[in-house]
Parts: sequence; C-alpha cells; structure tokens
Amino acid sequence: MTINRGMTNICSDNLKKSKTFYTTLFDFDIAFDSDWFVQLVSKENQLELGLVDRKHEIVPEAFQQMPAGFYITFVVEDVSPIFEKAKEFSFSVIQAPHDTFYGQRRLLLKDPDGTLVDVSAPIKNFQF
Repeated sequence: MTINRGMTNICSDNLKKSKTFYTTLFDFDIAFDSDWFVQLVSKENQLELGLVDRKHEIVPEAFQQMPAGFYITFVVEDVSPIFEKAKEFSFSVIQAPHDTFYGQRRLLLKDPDGTLVDVSAPIKNFQF
C-alpha cells in the first residue's frame, strides 16, 4: 500500500494559541482554518500539521485527554533563532538548547496544549 501523505493532528484546547505557536516558531502556512480544525503546511510543502478542537465530535471521547507518551520533533538548521523567538513570545521552554551525546543541538518546548516539541539541529562535524 502506497502512503500518499502523512499528517500529525494535535488536539487543542485553544486553536488560536496553538496556531500562533506553530506559525510563529516554524515555517508553517495556514492551508485551512475553521472553528474546529486548522491545517498547517510547511512552506516547502514537506510537512503537514493539523490542529483539531479537542472536544469536537470527530475526536473520540477516549482520546480527548492531554497528550502523553509521545512528542513531535522538528529538525532544523539552527535551534538558536527558534529559542530566541520562543523567549520573545513567552512560549514555554522546557529545556534550553544543549548539545546531546548523539550529535544534535536540542531545544525542548511545550506547545499551548501540553505537547512536547523537540527542536533539533545536527552538530556540524560531529563524530561518535
């Protein structure tokens, strides 16, 4: 079976705050915007992210809880500008940028709905 596209959907308590978070920090354009669903598409059309009203009928009640057991990772060229913008807009920074043992410079954020967002950039010339 061929997969034609993939999209992660995040259940949101406040679509406006979530939309602002993702469009401010990352290169997403708004492809669709309604009172229950927002579709974000990266400027290069390589990535799609959906924001859905957590209490909307399309989300089964058993899955309307706060997120747990997963996180989203965005790989970028440099985490520093995103960190600075996150501070400027008072977004929740869980862990400031730091170098990892596996060759990534990593920043951890929490989106307005509690989803952990890992922003990572490869460390140039890193060798194990």
